[in-house]
Amino acid sequence: MQGLTASSKLSLAVVFAVFLLGSAGAAHGLTRVVSSSSDEPCNKMTLYYHDILYNGVNNTRNATSAAATKPTALSTTHWKNGTYFGTLVVFNDPMTVGKALPVAGEEPAARAQGFYFYDKQESYTSWFGFSIVFNSTAHKGTMNLVGADLMDDKTRDLSVVGGTGDFFMARGIATLRLDASEGTVYFRLQMDIKLYECYV
Repeated sequence: MQGLTASSKLSLAVVFAVFLLGSAGAAHGLTRVVSSSSDEPCNKMTLYYHDILYNGVNNTRNATSAAATKPTALSTTHWKNGTYFGTLVVFNDPMTVGKALPVAGEEPAARAQGFYFYDKQESYTSWFGFSIVFNSTAHKGTMNLVGADLMDDKTRDLSVVGGTGDFFMARGIATLRLDASEGTVYFRLQMDIKLYECYV
């Protein structure tokens, strides 16, 4: 690569990266499908995300998430106005096809496993990073999501940035809507997932 200009080296690196991404799907015996329109995703589904925050008192058995950090002096200052700034919550939440939580002994359609943290002092917002882990007759594999949850907005989008199994290298958008809440202990989000890059 001696004698090549910086822009030539960059161009070669980009071509090589695109080649590797294309080879990854081929290595798994899959064909890449990219949607040509935002109205026509290559895959879509609606799931309900149920978060039951451990309250420290009487919901140990049912809790699916818990604060993993103690408030710092700065977050305590802002805790009073309800922003929970600096709090990190780790979760293993059930995801269902319908709105109801699974009954005892019933497996959810998937589990959301990851974390969110409250990242703004002035308003109630958080940032999510998690995987939806599927292990059912309908789907196997994972779907990885990240992004800001601007809770004051009626709908907000998280990016689908990859996956495994049925969702190998998936790309798309998950639109969130608050569907129900009970104080700070429970909330249910409707999650409309549209994938625009799929491998089949």
